[in-house]
Amino acid sequence: MRRLIPAIASVLAVPLSGGCAIDKGTALAADFEKDWAGTADVARIHTIKNNTLPFSGRATGELVLAQGTSADLVAERVDELRDYVARHSNITGRITADGVTFTVVAEQRRTSEVLALWRSLTADDHVVDGDINNSSRKNSPGWRSEITAVDATGAMAVFKDMVSDGGRHRPLSDVTSLTVSSERGVRPGLSVRTGFDGTLPTEAIAAYEAVVAEHPVVSAGLQPDRLTIVVAKGADQVGAGELARSAAPSLGDAVEVKSDIRG
Repeated sequence: MRRLIPAIASVLAVPLSGGCAIDKGTALAADFEKDWAGTADVARIHTIKNNTLPFSGRATGELVLAQGTSADLVAERVDELRDYVARHSNITGRITADGVTFTVVAEQRRTSEVLALWRSLTADDHVVDGDINNSSRKNSPGWRSEITAVDATGAMAVFKDMVSDGGRHRPLSDVTSLTVSSERGVRPGLSVRTGFDGTLPTEAIAAYEAVVAEHPVVSAGLQPDRLTIVVAKGADQVGAGELARSAAPSLGDAVEVKSDIRG
């Protein structure tokens, strides 16, 4: 056994190359930062490393573009990043520009669609910021989008645009889930979301719109299988509840109408 010790020690002493580093996620993140350092219009680079197992891992690299970068230059960086992630299978590439962050994938069609959505979102005065992330699983491509709007009216307008053809925002072919919320602290507040499979909260929207047309609403959360509405203190909570349940009969007990305790 004593003869084996020097041999083992010599193996352990051999430097590991970047391609087979023990902490592969760390190495990939470092490579991303090095490869994109000094790129025109890139103000900052963020990386996240995931060292899952020895010699195995992934990394996410995000390019934060300088404020005021033109849409044409954003498109150039997207094309370059798409080529990069196509050549580096364990890297997830993301871009942040004008407050909206989105994932760039190797597939041309999907990347072109998300770039077009970035263009329309950043041109929409209702939109404060957003995040469009790839949520593909196995052979089922998809996206997970989270958008912040200036107020409840804007949130509903953006949501409807993003899930229907003919609106301001062209729907992504592979949308998995979408959440649009009013900006934090703004009243009335609204959060409206699809299911994880893209199911629309059709009845919840109908009930919310029926209530808000007749009662002062402080906040609301809309989902395909649940609806929560908070009406202003002193408002007709019972009447609002009856109106909501009549507009969303299949939700049943999943409809909750409360009164604002803060006044």
